Amino acid sequence: MDIYKKSITELSELLNKKILSSVEMANYFIKRINSFDSKLNSFITVDEEHSKKQALYADSLIAKKQNTFLTGIPIAHKDLFSTKNILTTCGSKMLENYIPPFDATIVCKLNNAGMVTIGKTNMDEFAMGSSSESSYFGSVQNPWNIVKVPGGSSGGSASAVAARLTPVATGSDTGGSIRQPASFCGLTGLKPTYGSVSRYGMIAYASSLDQCGPIAKNAEDCALIFDEIKGYDHNDITSNHEVKQEKINLQISKDEVKKITIGIPKEYFSKDLDKNISDVIFQAVEIFKKLGFKFQEISLPQHNLTIPAYYIIASAEASSNLSRYDGIKFGHRCNNPKNLEDLYLRTRKEGFGREVKKRIMIGAYALSAGYYDEYYMRALKIRRLIRDNFISAFDKVDYIFAPTSPSTAFNIGEKTSNALEMYLSDIYTTPVNLAGLPAASIPVGFNDSLPVGMQIIGNYFSEEKILQIANIFQKETDWHLKIPKEFDNE
Repeated sequence: MDIYKKSITELSELLNKKILSSVEMANYFIKRINSFDSKLNSFITVDEEHSKKQALYADSLIAKKQNTFLTGIPIAHKDLFSTKNILTTCGSKMLENYIPPFDATIVCKLNNAGMVTIGKTNMDEFAMGSSSESSYFGSVQNPWNIVKVPGGSSGGSASAVAARLTPVATGSDTGGSIRQPASFCGLTGLKPTYGSVSRYGMIAYASSLDQCGPIAKNAEDCALIFDEIKGYDHNDITSNHEVKQEKINLQISKDEVKKITIGIPKEYFSKDLDKNISDVIFQAVEIFKKLGFKFQEISLPQHNLTIPAYYIIASAEASSNLSRYDGIKFGHRCNNPKNLEDLYLRTRKEGFGREVKKRIMIGAYALSAGYYDEYYMRALKIRRLIRDNFISAFDKVDYIFAPTSPSTAFNIGEKTSNALEMYLSDIYTTPVNLAGLPAASIPVGFNDSLPVGMQIIGNYFSEEKILQIANIFQKETDWHLKIPKEFDNE
């Protein structure tokens, strides 16, 4: 039946026609995890007992016709979303034994819709990374080539969906951590407008940048998940009342298409971008032109300031957010501390990995007396300039197309010794987070047998249109249907 190939819509149909029960579907994907994940390390936790309970409940809802469209569909959660009574580690030794007493809002909403949690996915420690190599639980491998990284920090989610170990997964995006792994793994990943999805129960990296969203096979699946998780939450003061509650309609008429102008930022297609990547993207642009979309060159002049501004702001917020891990309230605690200072120092030295320590130090330095104005305040001013660049661009065009990453997936270990090279992996994704805009990465082709992703960037709260544009492209192409050969079997 090739269940692993099917979209959420197709899986929902199997459940509602009683061709397959929710328990059978959950067991099917757990069996795939047990068979294939030793090659990928995409999961940290698989809780078969919890999955079975949720699946049995889903089956009872379907039998009583009290189900939603998502009832009984398996899902994996990135391991920074709190899951009640299920291990939540954030990829760190600091939280290797932490079992939360509550669910994150995003998890709660999907549970209420009847989805079945089959596991928690591996990730860069505390979401700090672009390759999913900094996890305390080991590197994640890319299903398209297991010597390559899957991207980060949501690499476990992307790797699992690409290998069809789960139909869909959640991710978080602070500087590209949904979109870049989606690009490296040939998937569709949606980073929503900042504040459109609650962050309550999501372990924080940089609070003014973090946003959660779906990683899935196609735009339709992303829309179904986003519809369920979006909306204001009184537990999260940064969540926004302006989010539309209506379900996303992916249909778009030819007349509407002809009215849409797409911007191509000249700064994004410079020498920093691999020519093979730009060639694949412009081949996709030609398909969009045939569909009726108009294109126009635009400029985002502050683009070159994005990386330094982003890493100062993100590291500053991380140094503040991670101060709670002190060995007293929860998480790892060193043995036999001599005094309070020794407790703090040894707990944090033992509990945090190298990348996390590095960013805490950068952030603490940027916020220190004498450097606050010179670094942090200046970065905030640059952030406003970057946002203003986008606002000006949207006066001329409706949406923006951009590369997701300057290259395809790179080798494991290739950039771990060069922080600058690693940070530059996010050069095309971080501006969207600094501006708080929505964007999706969609697969548009291959280069040297590795997937290439392209971003569709929109104005605030334009997720529906972004997904419509992605969907119309996916109806004309089959890049989103490609499966890594090694995992394309039962």
